[in-house]
Amino acid sequence: MTVLRETWLLFSVFVCLVSLPRDGSVSAVIPAAASQAKFDGPAELPRVYVKSAVADTPAPGKVVQVAAGSNLQNAIDSAACGDIIKLEAGAVFTGHLLLPKKPCDDAHWIIIRTSASDDALPAEGTRLTPCYAGIASLPGRPDFHCTSVKNVMAKIVFAGKAGSGPIFFDEGANHYRLIGIEVTRESPGASIVALAGPKGWVPADHIIFDRVWMHGVPQDETRRGLFLSGTTYMAVVDSFFSDFHCTAMVACVDSQAISGAAGDLPMGPYKIVNNFLEASGENIILGGGAATKTPADIEIRHNHFFKPMIWLAGQPGFVGGSNGKPFIVKNNFELKNAERVLFEGNVLEGSWGGFSQAGFSIVLTPKNANNECPVCRVTDVTIRYCKIVHVSGGFLIANVEGAGGSYAAAGERYSVHDVVIDDIDDKKYNGRGAFMQISATQPILRDVKIDHITALSTRVLFNMGNKGQKFQNIAFANNLIGFHWKQITNTGGGEISCAFQADRKGPAGVLKDCVDSLTFTNNAIINGFGAWPAGNFFPKDIEEVGLASGREFRLCRTKDAVCQRSSKYAAAGTDGKDIGADMDLINAATEGVI
Repeated sequence: MTVLRETWLLFSVFVCLVSLPRDGSVSAVIPAAASQAKFDGPAELPRVYVKSAVADTPAPGKVVQVAAGSNLQNAIDSAACGDIIKLEAGAVFTGHLLLPKKPCDDAHWIIIRTSASDDALPAEGTRLTPCYAGIASLPGRPDFHCTSVKNVMAKIVFAGKAGSGPIFFDEGANHYRLIGIEVTRESPGASIVALAGPKGWVPADHIIFDRVWMHGVPQDETRRGLFLSGTTYMAVVDSFFSDFHCTAMVACVDSQAISGAAGDLPMGPYKIVNNFLEASGENIILGGGAATKTPADIEIRHNHFFKPMIWLAGQPGFVGGSNGKPFIVKNNFELKNAERVLFEGNVLEGSWGGFSQAGFSIVLTPKNANNECPVCRVTDVTIRYCKIVHVSGGFLIANVEGAGGSYAAAGERYSVHDVVIDDIDDKKYNGRGAFMQISATQPILRDVKIDHITALSTRVLFNMGNKGQKFQNIAFANNLIGFHWKQITNTGGGEISCAFQADRKGPAGVLKDCVDSLTFTNNAIINGFGAWPAGNFFPKDIEEVGLASGREFRLCRTKDAVCQRSSKYAAAGTDGKDIGADMDLINAATEGVI
């Protein structure tokens, strides 16, 4: 995301979590009607889900043992479809590993895995941590809760001084599954582009990373883990990605755990489920480069998006690059080119400004820079049952001009609901302290539904504006939101902005000037004042809202030691539900993410 000159609508948010079962169907915690739906509000859900269970990737052939010191590439080249290649547990294999094209199919996969028994690894569906590589903890990361610390993985290492590696997909590579493998790099001082991805702009399909630890090193630049451009039917499940970062230098300015959505080849479907994903730039980004295709049918669920606070300059135990400069921090999740995305049951933790970004957690910005991607679009995105915490901004939604005066094809049909956001702070996290920012020049931003959100921002509730046509068909209902400084502010653009002189117009005036076909009702706006659209509620403070428990943001329904009375905002939504996020669904959907 680049710094934008246009006006914006800012909303800041807490932690975004949701979950479906690992076969891609909707979780039992989500109502049955939703589990059978093809749409969530205005957004179409994915049409295709990647099947990633071990039972879906049979390998009925022979078992090939590869001992330490043996030639792993020869073993892969010689393998037949259906074979299992077992790498000696604890062994290190150095150099490039190329996955070649073979005549494999859905009944004959090639599995590359550690020789350790299944019992030595976490069970299928359980996230692997560095405990299984003999690492009990990493500074500034959550507790791994190791039941034992023993290296049962095989390691594949890239020792180059620059470029990418160690894992490449050859043109047409297909039907590979990696299990219990550590993938990393060496060469102190080297700046590495990516640890795994296609060998050039070539197609690859049906490749699954299962219980893999993919990581850079603590201070050197490793720009990204997995590069997905040009691939189809890809999955990353139950894995751990860490130490992907760039320092404040010219050559390396962005980093991701997982990225893609560039080039001229078909892309998607993708499945990214139950992983720890750490990067200083965007933990996941799709888009941002030249492309003539848009990836579609993308499932991103039950992941922990994380940036360690020790990467924030001035924090105790600060860790930056070997040059002493901090890592370049951007956003947790960003889409610039993607359609039919389900983002559910994820926890997003840590995002701050100070570089080219303002520390928003989730960014939806279709982008066509220098007319290199006129087809680029961000459409049909569902974000639900999520948690966001320790950020300087919640959501940034923007359809704006790219470099060179170019515009993307579309940015529309977003459904965002049942998200709780806490600790949005402009001072601690060096940003805008806003709940949501919405901005548009062209294409027209339309069909956006924001429903049942709970978010308390420190500075701004909305920062909004557009240049040209109004936003179309925006619904904002049943939300519990608050602020401490401004209700709605203009982000720039002078008199042409719809939010110019926002203080004089008041909230209702700005919304009228910025949005055509607006629904704005049954929201509880803490500390709200002045003229808002009719049909909303204005508690004077958080105490008046009537929360059942601290930072869980659950409304009181019965009198007990905490609740003196039922909250007047319980069952006050347009749908008869409590105003704010449904904490029962969020907690159930995100159980076990952290």
